[in-house]
Amino acid sequence: MNKENAIRLFQDRRVRVLWDDKQEKWYLSIIDVVEVLTDSPNPRKYWSVLKTRLKAEGNQLATTCSQLKMQSSDGKYYLTDVGDTEQILRLIQSIPSKKAEPFKLWLAKVGNERIDETHDPELAIDRAMQTYLKKGYSKEWINQRLKTIEVRKELTDEWERVGIKDTSEFAILTNEITNTWSGLTVKEYKRIKNLKKENLRDNMSNVELVLNMLAEVATKEISKKQNPKHFEESKEIARKGGSVAGNARKEIEKQTGKPVVTPDNNLQNKTKKINFIDKKNQE
Repeated sequence: MNKENAIRLFQDRRVRVLWDDKQEKWYLSIIDVVEVLTDSPNPRKYWSVLKTRLKAEGNQLATTCSQLKMQSSDGKYYLTDVGDTEQILRLIQSIPSKKAEPFKLWLAKVGNERIDETHDPELAIDRAMQTYLKKGYSKEWINQRLKTIEVRKELTDEWERVGIKDTSEFAILTNEITNTWSGLTVKEYKRIKNLKKENLRDNMSNVELVLNMLAEVATKEISKKQNPKHFEESKEIARKGGSVAGNARKEIEKQTGKPVVTPDNNLQNKTKKINFIDKKNQE
């Protein structure tokens, strides 16, 4: 567990948060969330009663939530019930509170959008385009990023064709590809870019995206050619595909004298852009 901890403000109230580097998840204090949404004078008792009700309803939240040490108001650390984002959203659905209503409406809206997208996948592409535009990405970068999504889908389809179904195996193969072409594991790559929950590809430059896409295209094509029968064979193919892009990376770095993989991320780029605009306005 990463010792990093943070205090998040929620409607001017404090919610304790911890980042788990191993799981790559944020965990929030359930007691704090309950207190914020219910204004209960005894949020611990409220959560205890709610857990009993959830168990009776067959809800797994009460039994699957974890306990982590969090700092209390007395400055000491105590084991506290925590939930990840999915668990907290499920908890909010179970709390009859006016403060929880906006979250419930949002969840209903998101659910409806996802159902619509299963009938018309183009809606998902439009939504992704609008989301990236709102985040300040250029249209050129967005077009490149959407292409990487298409390439990634073709690769996962190929993995499924050869019998790979488990998401953990997808993650292992992805790590093999990334490590071979970039010289970094996915976690190391994200650490260099100072990322936590953020998507790695959303924080890549155009060159990084192109090389990552090349690695995945090469992996897919080699897999189609060799038709692996075992997972270990697919791992070896992932390394072969990654090496195609890895050789291209080395050649680019040789010709430019600059590393392809850099600490730059989207947040830093937006900050630089804002600072540039502010400086220009001051002039």
